[in-house]
Amino acid sequence: MKTQVAIIGAGPSGLLLGQLLAKSGIANVVIEQRSADYVLGRIRAGVLEQTTVDLLREAGVCTRMDAEGLPHDGVELCFGGQRHRIDLHGLTGKQVMVYGQTEVTRDLMDARSAAGLPTAYAAEDVAVHGFDTATPSVSYSLDGVRHTVQADVIAGCDGFHGVCRASVPATAITLHQKIYPFGWLGVLADVPPVSHELIYVHHDRGFALCSQRSRTRSRYYVQCSLDDTVEQWSDASFWAELKARLPADTAAQLITGPSIEKSIAPLRSFVAEPLRFGRLMLVGDAGHIVPPTGAKGLNLAASDVGYLWQALQGFYGGRPGDLDHYSQRALARIWKAERFSWWMTSLMHRFPEADGGSGSFGHKMQLAELDYLVSSPAAMTALAENYVGLPLV
Repeated sequence: MKTQVAIIGAGPSGLLLGQLLAKSGIANVVIEQRSADYVLGRIRAGVLEQTTVDLLREAGVCTRMDAEGLPHDGVELCFGGQRHRIDLHGLTGKQVMVYGQTEVTRDLMDARSAAGLPTAYAAEDVAVHGFDTATPSVSYSLDGVRHTVQADVIAGCDGFHGVCRASVPATAITLHQKIYPFGWLGVLADVPPVSHELIYVHHDRGFALCSQRSRTRSRYYVQCSLDDTVEQWSDASFWAELKARLPADTAAQLITGPSIEKSIAPLRSFVAEPLRFGRLMLVGDAGHIVPPTGAKGLNLAASDVGYLWQALQGFYGGRPGDLDHYSQRALARIWKAERFSWWMTSLMHRFPEADGGSGSFGHKMQLAELDYLVSSPAAMTALAENYVGLPLV
């Protein structure tokens, strides 16, 4: 098989890139190592930046998002038992959209299927070849048959553990990483959200987040130890801990119920440089990871897609040099998002004593920063600009 762009990974970044390329008349094939049901079963983010929303609309997959998504004009920070609202729209003229990543993926899958675009799910032994030449290819096995896709460009949208970054020689890539000394215990439940906007909580017992996926489905998190296991946390113990970290009046309004998903996620920051290796381009989690604080993971992958889509339009439109700028343009925005996620994580979490924990100088600095933040229009504007998403430049 021959195509113009071979996309490895059928998560939201790979599928979004495929839709945008198809709209531009650029042929593409998507190859995914997991089944479609597995991809849809992954529970992920739910807050979309304006840039992500705009790209989904550009790709023509916005009908259900616009009908069912929840536009948010603000976000709340809670500390010292008090909630403080940041007016995102008033400060920036922009919003964020609450619409689950699972739903984004489903919409993109449906659009790709309806357009009859080629997709290989449950592909085994995926390998990339010749990406340092002008004739790269991807091989994989499906139902016991070996297939090869010849392409002009390979887009590595296959995540942190994917084959694309792993295929790059170690001497050609620089890895930057920070591991945080805690995790997030997350619960998904079919209960109404405690607030119509997200609440980020700084508390002596640890961070908490009140989020949502719809008007009837909520996503809540509490900071936990990396030594904890899901089995240690019953639903009752989770709800009790969340209530302990919320102001009393907010806790009294919290509606609880059985969890439909419960998991513990470690937090890390990670960036690979560069993102281009000949005709292989890393996109999304294949090239970077951010802590979930600040809701940048999916959005950063979408901005990579936006940059690569622009570069490929130039590449096939008589400007082959546009592809040379993909890595530099994407990394400039990636590092700004990494900074924001690192700052939010450092600001809102309780760190172990050795890392500046409760009662320490570091803890006092957190409180001083929070107090300044909610009293300064300039500081609130800086947070709001980053939270709604920086423009693609």
